[in-house]
Amino acid sequence: DVQLVESGGGLVQAGKSLRLSCTASGFIFDTYAIAWFRQAPGKNREGVAYINNYDGRTQYLDSVKGRFTISKDNAKNTVYLQIQGLEAEDTAVYYCAAAQLIHLSLVTQYLYTHLYGHWGQGTQVTVSS
Repeated sequence: DVQLVESGGGLVQAGKSLRLSCTASGFIFDTYAIAWFRQAPGKNREGVAYINNYDGRTQYLDSVKGRFTISKDNAKNTVYLQIQGLEAEDTAVYYCAAAQLIHLSLVTQYLYTHLYGHWGQGTQVTVSS
């Protein structure tokens, strides 16, 4: 079974940095893409970053470019989301999601929830001012 486990969330002061991890199992890592989403209270879930586990190509939500960095470690089957300069607006539950690359071959915009069939349980990030 495909499993995604997020970790690294917590309570962080505004301006600080945080690194979230998404550890995957149950599939061949480099045949999938993984994206990070977040959902703040009362808001829709939004995609913030994407990475192709085969070639490393990335895509970001415009509003987080320059502060969020997605990366991967194929040897550890893990994708990371580094967040710098945390803001109160970053407070949300952060989820990672996986999709087979073959199913994304005609896609150019990767940050839509409907593209992903496998989801982790989420990790809470709370930014205090």
